[in-house]
Amino acid sequence: MTARNLISNERQARDVESIVTDLDRALSSEQILKSIVEGLPQEIIAGVQRTLTTERNELKNLLKAYQDAKTGDFTALKEQTGNDPGAFLIAARIMRGFSQKELARKLGLREQAIQRWETERYRSISLANYLKVARTLGVRLRLDDISVIGDAWDAPYDVPKEEMTKVLRHARDKGWFEIGEASDENASSTLIRYVGDHVIRYGTPSLLRTGLNIVNHTGDWSLLSWKAQITRQAEDKINKFHPIYRVINVSWLMDLVRLSRLENGPKLARDFLLDHGIVLITEPQIPGMTIDGAAFLIEDVPVIGMTLRRDTIDNFWFTLLHEVAHIVLHYRTGLSSGFFDDTDSPGIDEFEEEANQFASNILLPEQIWARSTARIAKTPEPIEKLANQIGIHPAIIFGRIQMERNDYKIFTNRIGRGTVRKQLFETA
Repeated sequence: MTARNLISNERQARDVESIVTDLDRALSSEQILKSIVEGLPQEIIAGVQRTLTTERNELKNLLKAYQDAKTGDFTALKEQTGNDPGAFLIAARIMRGFSQKELARKLGLREQAIQRWETERYRSISLANYLKVARTLGVRLRLDDISVIGDAWDAPYDVPKEEMTKVLRHARDKGWFEIGEASDENASSTLIRYVGDHVIRYGTPSLLRTGLNIVNHTGDWSLLSWKAQITRQAEDKINKFHPIYRVINVSWLMDLVRLSRLENGPKLARDFLLDHGIVLITEPQIPGMTIDGAAFLIEDVPVIGMTLRRDTIDNFWFTLLHEVAHIVLHYRTGLSSGFFDDTDSPGIDEFEEEANQFASNILLPEQIWARSTARIAKTPEPIEKLANQIGIHPAIIFGRIQMERNDYKIFTNRIGRGTVRKQLFETA
């Protein structure tokens, strides 16, 4: 499937039906479920079960809406389109009873053109072609029918000069796009178009889930610019490798954790996640930002962005697993809006608490940690012994001890400082 909240053709319907069947089997068979979660710490299995249940129910609703529409009941399908003008055209085609091939024939196009447009939700189509498709489907458009575009055009383009200068300096320094020696005025226009294109296609990261109160950050130009760059790099990888993320498959999680033992573990983790349908992009933070990591979707593909603002092994693995948690636990319950995380935040909401617990327990299961003498150790030896026993990098445990004791002066030479950026800020 390519559209998260809409089934648009028979192939997608068959794919979804197959996934629903697999999820039904997993949730109704203790043996099958056990094989899926085997090896995972007991503390996170319940969360995985909830995610599988949510995914099954959501996919069933999508499938039913599509099947109902084929029999003439378009109520649920209309609800699923929301204010998305691209989804509106897809729904209109289904309601007219046209296949993608039939619509292509009426427009004098190849079927692949319609498939591509619908995959992209008509985001890359010209206005003239959008109107041509609409007329062919017998759709009459009013401005309020496509008000979502108006919302996107309200992006914060009246950027304070100081903020623009800061972001532009970062963009030039990091080689974001071809601005070369262009004047500040021309470079600023290029940057605004660059971010504006992103906002029109994906909207703004309006919710920054880092505290007890979810803060509106639609006007945070630095965050918008950073996310636009993460997205551009992720799109390149998606177009090149075509990753597919499968909610029902979580057996790889412990293999990811065990990569932490290796000297080049962070670099291996990036390739490993791509093999399992998740794109990891590292991009330094723009000065003034306080983001450690982010997780969001590009179509159905989960993307993790990391700033590596703390260049330590313990922080890398906790932040990475925190973002992986959002993907595994919140794929249908928040990932489409995105999570933009500041690990220094003093308060956390329900989603962040779940992600924190997931990351902590999968790296160092609470049942093991509570009984270990390493928890109260004052010398490195017991801590390193425990790390070897459970198969993780000892820096992860040293970092946890610093946090639990609220003493960041102890074991400072044991958390792998200065070893991550040199692996992940190279040319991928």
